[in-house]
Amino acid sequence: MSVSRIPLRKRIALNLFARHKRNESKIHELNYIFWECTLRCNLNCQHCGSDCLKDAAVKDMPLADFLRAIDQLKGIVIPNKTMIVLTGGEALMRNDLEEVGTRLYERGYPWGMVTNGMLLSQKKLLSLVNCGLRSITISLDGFEESHNWLRGNKKSYQLASEAIRLLPTIPNLKYDVVTCANRMNYNELGLLRDTLISWGIAEWRIFTVIPMGRAKDNEMLQLSPNEFSDLFDFISVSRKEGKIKLNYGCEGFLGNYEGEVRDNFFFCRAGINVASILADGSISACPSLRDNFIQGNISTDNFAEVWNNRFGMYRDRSWTKTGECAVCEFYKHCAGNGMHLRNEKTGELLFCHLHRIEQGQ
Repeated sequence: MSVSRIPLRKRIALNLFARHKRNESKIHELNYIFWECTLRCNLNCQHCGSDCLKDAAVKDMPLADFLRAIDQLKGIVIPNKTMIVLTGGEALMRNDLEEVGTRLYERGYPWGMVTNGMLLSQKKLLSLVNCGLRSITISLDGFEESHNWLRGNKKSYQLASEAIRLLPTIPNLKYDVVTCANRMNYNELGLLRDTLISWGIAEWRIFTVIPMGRAKDNEMLQLSPNEFSDLFDFISVSRKEGKIKLNYGCEGFLGNYEGEVRDNFFFCRAGINVASILADGSISACPSLRDNFIQGNISTDNFAEVWNNRFGMYRDRSWTKTGECAVCEFYKHCAGNGMHLRNEKTGELLFCHLHRIEQGQ
């Protein structure tokens, strides 16, 4: 597939979607909130963008502090249409998740979590579901050798795979399995797909590692241009087979692969529909956006006021039209790529998916 030769029909669809994105930016309806509820973690992942430790220097945020911020949103969000997702660190390191879930459920919010699955037993999963858990994402990065290599724990694959096999047994629980594609697991993605299907898994998501944080200097985490390009052919073919709902992650405009490898066209909703509260109380968009992308702190700022009156750099991204973006014919579809693909101090673009794919073709 030629990534830059987009058929007329798809170009028309992309142009209409670009208008939709501009309108969404103006309205900026908040409907998805991440809570980085802890920085503690029981793994030592090679690609981690945070300095997560078993005993993190930043203490877990008290539930009362988070709820106070959430309650400030009254009148600007519709609770039952606003998803709250717990992330970390490892969310299951907290011992009050049932109380967290109950308090959110009482307020009318559906909630979910992202986990490595190490601490997710059947008893724990059922307990959380009874407290309102509606969605869950578990990571599985290949089979035993490749998964444990990435996660830095020899028990990780066994425990994660056991947790994943619990998911189809829970009625009405929305879930997916997410895989970080890298050079260690690239050649086993086909077998991993077939294995997930045999386990009854309905949804799978693949993402690629951006060269930042711990991943910046590890060449094994970066696919070659050919592998990167071929990955999207693999995803496209798997989607057409229809045996498992496979999506590529939300990052990056993909040219002609748009509409082929995920359910929606590329749209970085950070600061447009998505906000996050970080472990130290910082108010951001996606949890990976820190430093100059932070808009306030719940210890000193009203969450609703911050959402309504700040986030300007997210909603008007004309500042990103520099460097290679300034001369790119697809800028109106990409708007400078996902915010987390930019340097958090300088705003410089770190990675262009479109160019990487073109290098591999």
